[in-house]
Amino acid sequence: MKNYQTSQIRNVGVVAHGGAGKTSLVEAMLYNTGVLSRLGRVEDGTTTSDYHPEETAKQITIHTSLVPCEWNGVKINLLDTPGFSDFIGEVKGALRVADCAMFVISAVDGVEVQHEVIWDIADKYNLPKIIFVNKMDRENASFNKVLDDLKTKFKGNFAPIQIPNGSFDTFTGVVDIINQKAYTSDGKGKEAPVPGELAGEVDQFRELLIEAAAEGDDDLTMKYLEGEELTLDEIKDGLKKSIAQAKVVPVLAGSATKNTGVAQLMDVIADYLPAPKEDNGPMSALVFKTIADPYVGKMNFLRVFSGNFKSDTVVYNSTKEKTEKVGNVLYVRGKNTIQTDVVPTGDLAVVVKLQDTGTGDTLCDKDKPVVLDKIDFPVPTLSVAIAPKSKNDEDKLGDAINKLLEEDPTIKVEKNTETKQTLITGMGELHINILLERLKRKYGVDVVTNDPKVPYRETIRSKVEVEGKHKKQSGGRGQYGHVWVRFEPNPEEDFVFAEEVFGGSVPRNYFPAVEKGLREAMTEGVLAGYPTTGVKATLYDGSYHTVDSSELAFKIAASLAFKKGALQAKPVLLEPMMDVEVLVPDNFMGDIISDFNTKRGRVLGTEPQEKQTLIKAHVPLSEMYRYAIDLKSMTQGRGSFTMEFTGYEEVPGRLADDIIKKAKAAQEADK
Repeated sequence: MKNYQTSQIRNVGVVAHGGAGKTSLVEAMLYNTGVLSRLGRVEDGTTTSDYHPEETAKQITIHTSLVPCEWNGVKINLLDTPGFSDFIGEVKGALRVADCAMFVISAVDGVEVQHEVIWDIADKYNLPKIIFVNKMDRENASFNKVLDDLKTKFKGNFAPIQIPNGSFDTFTGVVDIINQKAYTSDGKGKEAPVPGELAGEVDQFRELLIEAAAEGDDDLTMKYLEGEELTLDEIKDGLKKSIAQAKVVPVLAGSATKNTGVAQLMDVIADYLPAPKEDNGPMSALVFKTIADPYVGKMNFLRVFSGNFKSDTVVYNSTKEKTEKVGNVLYVRGKNTIQTDVVPTGDLAVVVKLQDTGTGDTLCDKDKPVVLDKIDFPVPTLSVAIAPKSKNDEDKLGDAINKLLEEDPTIKVEKNTETKQTLITGMGELHINILLERLKRKYGVDVVTNDPKVPYRETIRSKVEVEGKHKKQSGGRGQYGHVWVRFEPNPEEDFVFAEEVFGGSVPRNYFPAVEKGLREAMTEGVLAGYPTTGVKATLYDGSYHTVDSSELAFKIAASLAFKKGALQAKPVLLEPMMDVEVLVPDNFMGDIISDFNTKRGRVLGTEPQEKQTLIKAHVPLSEMYRYAIDLKSMTQGRGSFTMEFTGYEEVPGRLADDIIKKAKAAQEADK
């Protein structure tokens, strides 16, 4: 693949709701360039962009694939992205480096949830958009219905640039509105006159296109308003500017699997979509994706934003403040690679075997450092506990998890020291399942999964004074420790130790042993073995033996005092509480609030946002572990949420009894 100038490059994020046919569309585009001798099929696992084992097995896109193709003297970098919400991080990474978002919409199903979610992301990146209405050859296909759907659900000037000739079994090709030509449904298609029954529709849409073209240029606007007719070149030039400024969204139609209308779509991409901005300044590039390839090694996918990125050089990672030695630089098409010496501004490529560089990092010249805007990845919200199946798996798990974290910024792994569980948090059930499959297939690590345990705590609700005495004399030197301790609630701090000893009843050198004994005893509370918190313990009296007393004896005496005192001081169970913020379309607000009521949550308030409502609530952590699944169900995938720990509150009596009973049963089972 030759190097193209920046003006000859088109970076297109191909986005859709799952099942709309974007991977088949990418395959047809490759076939039209002559790269492929036959069309691959998603059902057969033979497409160029869905090449990972989990993608071919599940017949869905899971990873963003970079698939460049050459058409009419232009290099089109297609970024084939996942259509399922669990992999929205891949979409965000792709759109961060794209210059246009191409939405593939099923003519049968119309605008679906992920189209709406991704549309908002594209808006935040200020990306121009183009629509391809796919599956015109299917039963119940309707181009006009999709057009109405677009106008209802999105802001934008939607202008058909190509319309279908018929639908389902009468679908015979497409009509180019600008050039007023029809194309039959075989590959590039044979030119034919516009069918008479479509002439009126073509004239109507062409007038809309001329109006949209006039908006892209002030001189054309004046000419149009003065009633002068625009030339074909002026229409094309104005339309190109209007698309780049996101003033118009061109709409096309066809069938990816029949390869109908696809060549005309490629013409529009080459002729009308914007090229990257030219920037001949110092080199800067952003890594938007990382893959740990078992054969090639670590692969960093990047976009060059300024200057030229060259092989066999030293670059500076300004994000991590480290230098990196660049070896091979590759152009990739799915899993196939082609070596290159230089990547110009605006192009996308892959660098292999960098040591410290990961997704979101900026690579640049050390003498002229710059940090590019990072990718706004979503926060993972669904957690499961994992444990290695065998000792062999245990040895390999840590390294495998580090590789997963390197590849996927939308997962989080933490070792909870209280519950002694390793928690892996992802974007949803499908995402978690894929990660666990990858652990086994790619890294040979088998794990078992469990629900996360809630890190409950215990505390006291009243003040008591108790004695703790440890006395043991059985020949030789004995053991003697004796303390009186006052325990009282102290909700502001985990633990406070004080002393009010008078007259040396407990020598000062034993105070640290008493504190240590109390702290250790508090790690296992008296109700269910959970750590105790929110306690002030004051040592105020006791006694000692000049020979038999020791630090160990006073430590044991303090521990006995805690167990006795905690039982007398009205112990209660505490649960972690979360501050939760849920962002949903307005029509789901009532459902979310009702659901929080069933989860023992307290709604703190709501704040109107653009087209959405932010709901703030205080909810027990025990009710939130599967909330990612609940929210997706309640909002058809349109909602999102974040949460953070805010403190502990007392568990209601009946629930506490059940938790304590289960905890004691588990302790017995472990003996």
